[in-house]
Amino acid sequence: MSKVVLAYSGGLDTTVCIPLLKEKYGFEEVITVTVDIGQPRKEIKRAEERGNKYADKHYTVDAKKEFGEALVMLIKANGEYEGYPLGTALARPITAKKVAEIALKEGAEAVAHGATGKGNDQLRFDNVFYEYGLRVVAPMRELNLTREWEIEYAKQHGIDVPVTKDKPWSIDENIWSRSIEGGDLEKPDFVPPEEIYEWTISPQEAPDEPEIVEVGFEAGRPVSLNGEIADVFEIIEKLNEIGGKHGVGRNDMMEDRVLGLKARENYEHPAATILLTAHRDLEKLVLSRRELKFKRFVEEEWAELVYYGLTNEPLFDALNAFIDETQKRVTGWVKLRLYKGSVLPVARDSPFALYREELTSFDSLAIDQRYSEGFSRFHGLQGRLFRELMRKKE
Repeated sequence: MSKVVLAYSGGLDTTVCIPLLKEKYGFEEVITVTVDIGQPRKEIKRAEERGNKYADKHYTVDAKKEFGEALVMLIKANGEYEGYPLGTALARPITAKKVAEIALKEGAEAVAHGATGKGNDQLRFDNVFYEYGLRVVAPMRELNLTREWEIEYAKQHGIDVPVTKDKPWSIDENIWSRSIEGGDLEKPDFVPPEEIYEWTISPQEAPDEPEIVEVGFEAGRPVSLNGEIADVFEIIEKLNEIGGKHGVGRNDMMEDRVLGLKARENYEHPAATILLTAHRDLEKLVLSRRELKFKRFVEEEWAELVYYGLTNEPLFDALNAFIDETQKRVTGWVKLRLYKGSVLPVARDSPFALYREELTSFDSLAIDQRYSEGFSRFHGLQGRLFRELMRKKE
């Protein structure tokens, strides 16, 4: 019996793939795999129910531990791509790896996904599947399908899907971020309705009183929230709730996809916004000027590799090694004020702080200010010489 293993979210795209894989590709058995990377329990349950209903066999695989460690690395790397905190991008290779393992276990002829030929996910899935030597089937891409066609196809096959022509949103979420796209949301000049947001309240409707939260770090890893020790998943869950209540973590942006297409994207990521803001602030206290400068170059390359789905690239391991070295001193705490969509660091402390009050304070005499005059005389010297030459020529 010919088998195909499908990476399955339970949404429109992957659900219509189930009958398509049989009708258009001739597979006799479709096995769905949902990978739990911290998405809401209701989403896991929905995928399980639909997988068991429409597919021949269903697996749910727990990858929260792997994703949690990947998120810790992302925080250390201040991982963002053009302002997007890489939630979906980071999760895809982990998801693909788990799907590939099931395919090998089942002796399947192929693996499949519901990614389109215009987006990034096709590359993130395919790269991992090819690494495992598997044949890849991508119905959305290969059959050149539209979401409108998929909605009609689902109706004809009695498939219950949570989208309509009026609200054809494509949603992807895990514990780190939630993306909403599709329909009129694709148009740069369209103002999104408030109904697309689930994790965050409108900043205008957020409480009038600000709230201060304290995040503790050890070697770059978040370890506590408001003085209470917790693992990274617990901290993210709590900060999603707290930040969402204050309207923190919305992102409406134009994004450069890997293929070069400009795409309008909407995201929600309260905890990501808070944690990345806190982590950057603590780094400024403990890392040297040159460490910070060079790390920014590393962060940009790191984020691009994640966005492109190239976490199996040897350079990625080298960048991680550098980042981990910088994080050995990123220990301490940061307090942040949350208020109507904004996140502002207001205090920080670390046993590795490079700040010294006796050196920096205007009221301290630890440094004789007169010593600075010699330095000042040479500061900007070449620029002054250049201007002098230009004046003479004029």
